[in-house]
Amino acid sequence: MKRYLVAASLFLLITACSGPDTRVETTVEVPVAVKEVDLKPIEEFVVTTGTTMATKDALLKSEASGYYRLAVNPQSSRLFALGDKVTKDQVIIYLDNPEQESNIKIESFKLNQETMKREYEKQKSIYEKGGVTERDLKTAERNMIDARYSYENAKIQLTKLRICAPFDGIIIDLPYYTQGVKIPANTDIVHIMNYSLLNMEVNLPGNILGKVTADQPVRVMNYTLPDVKLNGKITQVSPALDPSTRTFKATVDIDNPDWLLRPGMFVKAEIITAHRDSAIVIPKDIILTRQNRKIVFVVDRGIAEERTITIGLENPDELEAVEGLKVKERLIISGFETLRNRSRVKITQ
Repeated sequence: MKRYLVAASLFLLITACSGPDTRVETTVEVPVAVKEVDLKPIEEFVVTTGTTMATKDALLKSEASGYYRLAVNPQSSRLFALGDKVTKDQVIIYLDNPEQESNIKIESFKLNQETMKREYEKQKSIYEKGGVTERDLKTAERNMIDARYSYENAKIQLTKLRICAPFDGIIIDLPYYTQGVKIPANTDIVHIMNYSLLNMEVNLPGNILGKVTADQPVRVMNYTLPDVKLNGKITQVSPALDPSTRTFKATVDIDNPDWLLRPGMFVKAEIITAHRDSAIVIPKDIILTRQNRKIVFVVDRGIAEERTITIGLENPDELEAVEGLKVKERLIISGFETLRNRSRVKITQ
């Protein structure tokens, strides 16, 4: 009886498993996202960082003693202050010194120059008519030149009592002095910068020495200005490595026409070392490495096909596929991690 029950149970189990309605489907479609391969520009660039510096920077000191008098800014109708813009040769501070101004005798030297000039012209006219000797003419010419030099020297001495902007710029430091207090010579008076053009020194890894050359374009960004990218260029490149850091130095000029970047800012720079106007460009994060090959996957009629690619230009986010892909193929950009060649896939987007 027991043997009969066991045999009957085995028969029922075999019958149930072999029925036509209980077939198991073993094919699985992997969901993937794709993007059509097309042509676009690509740049190869080196990312570095550095601190910006003004290309025009002047700390002005008093060249003579005098009584301090801060000038009025004609743009604001108030005394000059930090952050004010100044133009070349504009007087910012007076150092009044009546005694020195009197000793300079600027008006006397000016009048003497005019007199000596008229005398020379007179002697020249008479000489041409034979009325004076050449020696007389040369003496008159020498007197005129001496008078001009004396007048120019007097003007130089007088300018020492005026603190003027040496270039168009902005006041970044203005030490406070009470109006009318006497300032000795060689005292810090005002600090002016012009940072419409900035300069930056960068240290680059030695393995790219030779790739970076003068006049290469540079893009510059700062985290406080996320939507602003300024243009610059490499101006100098050192041909030697620092033996302690294995890096080499380069300098960058940065165009800053709206004065958005400030001296002392820490910025990121992208040095563009190569450029291609039209290439097959793909994201770097979809590249898989298998058996020392760089591979990606494309979709053809629901099947994932493995492609080995050859890499050209590259940057931190993208690279150029020189071989292995064709325009208009559907490149898998998501869901590729577990794929094998000839895997069935389902496009989700």
